[in-house]
Amino acid sequence: MNSSITSHLRIAHLNGDLAQRIESLNNDYSAVTTSRQRLEQRMTQGDAVYGVNTGFGILANQRIAEDELEQLQKNLLLSHACGVGAPVPYEITRLMLRLKLHALGQGFSGISERTFLQLLKLIQHDITPYVPSRGSVGASGDLAPLAHLSLPLMGLGKVWNREHSGAEDASVALQRAGIEPIQLGAKDGLALINGTQLMSSYGSYVMQRALTIMKSADILAAMSLEALQGSSMPFEAEVHSIRPHPGQIDVAANIRHLLKDSEILQSHRDCGKVQDPYCLRCVPQVHGASRTALRHVMSVIETEINSVTDNPLVLSDGRVISGGHFHGQPLALTLDYAGIALAEYASIAERRAYLLLEGHDGLPKLLMQDTGINSGFMIPQYTAAALVSENKVLAHPASVDSIPTSLGQEDHVSMGSIGAVKLLQILENTEHVLAVEMLSAAQALEFRKPLRPGRGVEIAHQFIRQHVTYAEQDYLVGDDMSRCTELIRNGTLVAAVEDAIGALQ
Repeated sequence: MNSSITSHLRIAHLNGDLAQRIESLNNDYSAVTTSRQRLEQRMTQGDAVYGVNTGFGILANQRIAEDELEQLQKNLLLSHACGVGAPVPYEITRLMLRLKLHALGQGFSGISERTFLQLLKLIQHDITPYVPSRGSVGASGDLAPLAHLSLPLMGLGKVWNREHSGAEDASVALQRAGIEPIQLGAKDGLALINGTQLMSSYGSYVMQRALTIMKSADILAAMSLEALQGSSMPFEAEVHSIRPHPGQIDVAANIRHLLKDSEILQSHRDCGKVQDPYCLRCVPQVHGASRTALRHVMSVIETEINSVTDNPLVLSDGRVISGGHFHGQPLALTLDYAGIALAEYASIAERRAYLLLEGHDGLPKLLMQDTGINSGFMIPQYTAAALVSENKVLAHPASVDSIPTSLGQEDHVSMGSIGAVKLLQILENTEHVLAVEMLSAAQALEFRKPLRPGRGVEIAHQFIRQHVTYAEQDYLVGDDMSRCTELIRNGTLVAAVEDAIGALQ
């Protein structure tokens, strides 16, 4: 990889890593300059160079006159900016812009300094393009979304307004920031729209939040286990040493850590119960498998966001090579895998929430004493069931489909962008389902007092009670569900537990 790279972008520290990377490129973009010089040298030789002095896709064999090269690049963005649908969320589009700059800054794309620095200005002035989420097939780069991402460089298209609540004309935002629109140089448009930044930005964003889900799900499972007076024996270290999947071992260790010093466990140690239902007993196997899957996904995404996915590539010896780095297949498969893994967290959490309502071992049915007039916690489980069912539909892999484009020149595409968009929905659904388990488990633990749960579970319960209270009768439960979702999403539940008992795996 090019020696100008000063930082490797990692999912767990992506925002900080990108800030460092952008600062380094602001101070030194010599790799961009060198790459452009190599491209321009090749252009003077009169050879056909794809996308520089030829048409695109099926039109690759058509030569373009030298005095039309800049118009060619502008036309590329205008013709490709045909995305539709709801916008890519602001935070993900912001990430797209930064990942695009990072990729171009590695010095294999031949982009002009003028266009590269215009991208940098957008980032520095928090001008974030407004990008429709549908229209990419995930192969020739995320063409339509990246065209919309790039239009504001020329003062065209839309950007997020200052409140990030909707769109405004890019020309207005540029004028407010004192930035002059630019004219694209030869190859610039192609360098901008060839790439996997839509897919990789969705994947990076979701995986950052998935890091919190992994630990949150273990905390909530431990809470449910205590509330249901389940057995801790299935989590013993030796049990997992003889089937040593790494994710499984880590989850079992987390549960043991969370249950430490539990009075509830001690109170029923000799109760004679032989086995718990799978949603309790198999937490290490199920959570662990999802952990392993998500770690693999993170590894693939980290490779992708630190790669050059442009075409053609300007190599260090001056050759300009047309390849296939824009093809999203590595991401498409793993984004589908990530969706399945996240959906399974929701699936097993819903089963635990259901179990909490059934009235096991002294718990009142529906987790409320006076039912009949009160429905108790019956209906949050309906919501969880609906979301789990929706996830089953969304988890169908997008990557098994391909529809040829560009009159058959692009005859296999990844559909990774579809996997990326639905992955975000699966993530959000899963956070809501975990919130239902959180609300239900916290209510159920009240009925085990004065016995105390394990130290980690107790800390989690106390923290939750700072935000939602014990319910004796029906109330506007949806508000509490939203609060619980936010405790998962912002990582504060995990932080509170780890501050008290040390880091979880």
